[in-house]
Amino acid sequence: MTDWPDLAGRLEEGGHVLPVRVYYEDTDFTGIVYHGAYVRFFERGRTDFLRRVGIHHTELAEGTHGAALAFAVRSMTLEFQKPARIDDVLLVRTRLSSLKGARVKLDQVIHRGADLLVSATVTVAVITAQGRPTRLPPVLAEKLAGHASGETSVE
Repeated sequence: MTDWPDLAGRLEEGGHVLPVRVYYEDTDFTGIVYHGAYVRFFERGRTDFLRRVGIHHTELAEGTHGAALAFAVRSMTLEFQKPARIDDVLLVRTRLSSLKGARVKLDQVIHRGADLLVSATVTVAVITAQGRPTRLPPVLAEKLAGHASGETSVE
């Protein structure tokens, strides 16, 4: 990451921002972004948010902080407002909404300039290698909570 420090976006007051360009592969035959591509954009935003706050998927999987852990999407609700098109530059914004036990809830939005295109509420579960829910290790929960917006609940 030292060669490309901006590749993972940036932390800002209340969350994380990741720029994403729309490529041909993200669109349908009309040149409009296919709905499933937004799920990938949101995933990139969540992953890079975690990376920027110091939580790395490889370290979780290797058990660097105790047992081997992973994040699994438990639920996702998307609201589509306006379409994006090929060559658009979008901003994926990710904000921690709550951290309770094994659940991490995030609010995400995608903008093109001032236009809100898509919003999502995502709940991920922290799970063991055996697929059982577990709490995020305290050191990682503190890292995540340290980058929460003002109205975030952390238990």
